[in-house]
Amino acid sequence: MNAPEPSLTPAKYRPAKVRKPRLWLRLLIMLLVVGLIGGGLVFFHQFKSGILKQVTAQIRSEVPTVATAVAAKTMWQANQVAVGSLRASNGADLSAEIGGVVDELHFESGQTVKAGDVLLRLRGNDDPAKLAQLQAAAELDAVTLRRDQKQLQVQGVAQSAVDTDAANLRVAQAQVAAQQAIMAEKIVRAPFAGKLGVRQADLGQYLAAGTTIVTLQALDPMFVDFYLPQQALSTISVHQKVAVTVDAYPGRVFDGEILAINPKVDTTSRMLQVRATVHNPDGALLPGMFATATTATGAPQQLVTIPQAAVSYNPYGSLVYVVQAGKDAQGHDTKTVRQQFVTTGDARGDQVSILKGVDVNDEVVTAGQLKLHNGSPIKIDNSVKLLDNPAPVPVDH
Repeated sequence: MNAPEPSLTPAKYRPAKVRKPRLWLRLLIMLLVVGLIGGGLVFFHQFKSGILKQVTAQIRSEVPTVATAVAAKTMWQANQVAVGSLRASNGADLSAEIGGVVDELHFESGQTVKAGDVLLRLRGNDDPAKLAQLQAAAELDAVTLRRDQKQLQVQGVAQSAVDTDAANLRVAQAQVAAQQAIMAEKIVRAPFAGKLGVRQADLGQYLAAGTTIVTLQALDPMFVDFYLPQQALSTISVHQKVAVTVDAYPGRVFDGEILAINPKVDTTSRMLQVRATVHNPDGALLPGMFATATTATGAPQQLVTIPQAAVSYNPYGSLVYVVQAGKDAQGHDTKTVRQQFVTTGDARGDQVSILKGVDVNDEVVTAGQLKLHNGSPIKIDNSVKLLDNPAPVPVDH
C-alpha cells in the first residue's frame, strides 16, 4: 500500500484556522443586553409612577370649594300637573243655512251679543209675496171649512166635503209654515250669549250656504281639557279644585274645578281625559290657548325638602353629598362629605321632597359635586345662593 504523498504547498501559504468565540461568551453578552433593557424599563416605570404620585398628591392637596344648603321640613301638597288646551264653554262659527245676498248687517267685529240677537239678514226677494199668497190661500180654506161645517149641521153638505175642507186647510197651513222656515233661514241669530270675532261678510256680498260669517265664543266660564295618567284616577274627583296658568299671563293663576272625567281610558296612551271649568270674568283666556292645570291630590303633609340641584340622578340611584364636621390630626376643624343615597318624592319648582336618606337640618352640597368623592374635604362658599323656590316665576330680561 502506497503512503500519501506529502503536500507540495509550502506551510507559509496555507490559510490560518479561524477561532470561533466560545458559547459561554455569547450567552454572557446576551444576558448583559437583556439586563440593560430590563433595567431601563424598570427605571421608566418608577419615574412614571413618581410623576403620577406627585400630580395626584397635588390634586388632592387642593380642597374643592362647594355651595351648600340646609334641608328643611315644609308643608308639601302633592299635585298632579298636566298640560292641556282651553276651549269656550260654547263656541260656534256662524253661517247662513242657505245662499243669498247680504241685505242687512247688525253687528261689528268684537261685539258682545245676547242670545237671539239678529246678526245678519239675506235679501228676501219674492219671499214675502209668496208668504202672503200662501197665507191668503190658507185663510180661504179656513173660511170654506167653517161654512161647510155649518152646512153639515143642517144636512146641507156631506161629511166627506167637510173632511176635504179640513185637509185642504192643513195643507195650506203647512205651506205657510214651510215658507216661513225658508225666510227664517235667511236670518242669522246669535244662538247663545258671547263675544263675536272678526266679521267675514259685507253688505251686498253673495254668501253660499255654510259660509262662515263670524265666530261666536262664550268666554265665561272656559273649559280646559287635559290628560292624566290612569294611576291618578283614585286621587281626583268631580268638583275638585284646579289651578290653571297660561304663558300669556306669567304669575297669574285662574281658579277652576273639575267638571267631568272621561269614563274611558285611552287604550293607546293609557291616559285619562279630564275637563275642568275655569272662571274668566274679564275674558283674559281665549279658546285654543295652551294651559297648565295643577290639581291638588291628598292632604298636605310635612316633608323634608332640598334644592333639586343637590340631587345627582344616576342609573344606579339618586344620591346627595352630606356635609360632616370633624377634626384633622392637628385638631383643626374640617369639613368632609359623605355620599348618601336618597329616595326622592315629587318635585315642586326648585325643590324636591326627600322621602328617605336626608334628615331635617342636614347640610347638603348643591354645587361642585363633580369634584367630590366619599370622604372628600371641602371648603364651603355660599356667597352665591342657588334658587330654592317652590313656585319660581321666570324673569323675562
